Amino acid sequence: MAAEIKDALDVEAELIGGGGGVFDVRAGDQLVFSKGKVGRFPEPDEVLTALERLRKP
Repeated sequence: MAAEIKDALDVEAELIGGGGGVFDVRAGDQLVFSKGKVGRFPEPDEVLTALERLRKP
């Protein structure tokens, strides 16, 4: 997913290891996707779409 983000948005993604099945995606302080909140991993392009929305004014 980090490579897809880099290719599509020219943004470096950082993987922060964790445990307990946590999968959160943040842009700065903003939560973009949370497996804990929705109960599943993101669909293909779901994170990219959410990140692109944040970039638009």
